[in-house]
Amino acid sequence: MKTMKSPKAAEVDIISENSTGLGVVKIHESVISSIVRRATTAVKGVTRLAGSAFVDNLAEIVGSRKIHDRAISIKIDGAKVEIEVKVNVDYGAHVPTLAENIQSAIMTDVEKITGMKVSRVDVVIQEINHPDDEEVKEENEENEKNEES
Repeated sequence: MKTMKSPKAAEVDIISENSTGLGVVKIHESVISSIVRRATTAVKGVTRLAGSAFVDNLAEIVGSRKIHDRAISIKIDGAKVEIEVKVNVDYGAHVPTLAENIQSAIMTDVEKITGMKVSRVDVVIQEINHPDDEEVKEENEENEKNEES
């Protein structure tokens, strides 16, 4: 007895399917996500994709490949792609310019690499990271360790 995969499962995994004279080309959702992640984090002023650092670190330890998937949303309508990305940025960065740079980087890379048309890129600035925040956090952690000793 053969078991068949449901059509819905295939639709979730594959976001784009294109027939050529040689066969079918399928682009998996993780490909678009990976391109978006690299294009976004390469933009100067982006500190990281949004999300919980604790949860992301925990996911990395247990080997989860979907560390940043919560920060990237992809919607396909035929041959068009709509993308939403949530980011944390450096304090002092000019947010409108930074968001435009992120949009441009994502559109350029996704279209160049996949051949798909990006119709929309929404950028959500989730947090602004101040350089002193990390220093203060590390200093507090060190003080707590010293007090426990």
